[in-house]
Amino acid sequence: METARLIKFLVHEGQLLAAAAAEAGPDAMVPTCPEWQVRDLLRHVGMVHRWATAFVTEGRTEYHPAEERSELDGDELVEWFREGHGLLVAALSEAPADLHCWTFLPAPSPLAFWARRQAHETAIHRMDAESALGGTPSPVAAEFAADGIAELLTGFHGRSRSPVRSEAPRSLRVRPVDTDDVWTVWVSTDAPRTEPSEEGPADCELSGTAEQLYLTLWNRLPLSTVSVTGETDLARLWCEMSPITWS
Repeated sequence: METARLIKFLVHEGQLLAAAAAEAGPDAMVPTCPEWQVRDLLRHVGMVHRWATAFVTEGRTEYHPAEERSELDGDELVEWFREGHGLLVAALSEAPADLHCWTFLPAPSPLAFWARRQAHETAIHRMDAESALGGTPSPVAAEFAADGIAELLTGFHGRSRSPVRSEAPRSLRVRPVDTDDVWTVWVSTDAPRTEPSEEGPADCELSGTAEQLYLTLWNRLPLSTVSVTGETDLARLWCEMSPITWS
């Protein structure tokens, strides 16, 4: 996706997250992150936004750890989150196309990387904030969801540190029914390898809307949300071994 489009999604998702958090209140539990209350969610995402902003605005070319999480609470915490979100949006919107700074996943450019990563970081955690309210969460656009699937499969789980492994080589196909995308993930004792193709049979296939697959692969919806054909244990293995955590 184009960087400008990703920034628009970042704006939208951050506004939805803040609104849901304010409505739910800081004490509300977050069902999709069982150990967190809404205050923990806001402190985490607000910290990540400021961490990302520093790389963009300061042109940091080496890894720097994030600052300590805020101790603010209640309405002040929500406003702190909104402020950090706004600073991130401004930094990305004003950054030069040839921005040079540290990144940690493949991307066409550092600016494209940070816009994409923070748009999806915010969208997934917006889902978390809305889960604290119950009911039906806000929809995710198919093109954006497909982009997030690609980032997860080819980015996070294209790294040597991905924990997804299988003693016997196996293939997992991911097929959105509402976009033209399809991916085949080869799982073995090495890091997963993903190709945007459907050549040959797959041991297991996950299909559904891009939104359903996006949220299921990010472990925000149960596996039963999507259609699973073939070796269902491979799908369960993915759900058990693939969660992405902050480190």
